[in-house]
Amino acid sequence: MSFVVVARYLVRPGERDRVLDLLAPMAAASRAEPGCRRYDVHTGVEDDVVVLVEEYDGEADFTAHCESEHFQRIVLGQVVPLLADRQVTRCTRVETGVEA
Repeated sequence: MSFVVVARYLVRPGERDRVLDLLAPMAAASRAEPGCRRYDVHTGVEDDVVVLVEEYDGEADFTAHCESEHFQRIVLGQVVPLLADRQVTRCTRVETGVEA
């Protein structure tokens, strides 16, 4: 069973490119973490929204990710100050009986 996190960042005007530049090394470091299955960065086509879709083997792996040096330094220290809003949704898979 995987643990998925969707983070939606509303970036302050004029800061989107800076946020995306900061998230490039963040994504690389996160993908190298034990238990990280994916770490994808998406950007809104018509607005200043950045969406992260992260998948981990379990919730403990996400917790370890949040405690990592790169998360503390890049996301909390550099990205969050550039945001107007930040929403993080933690998800677990719902079995529907239908495979994708």
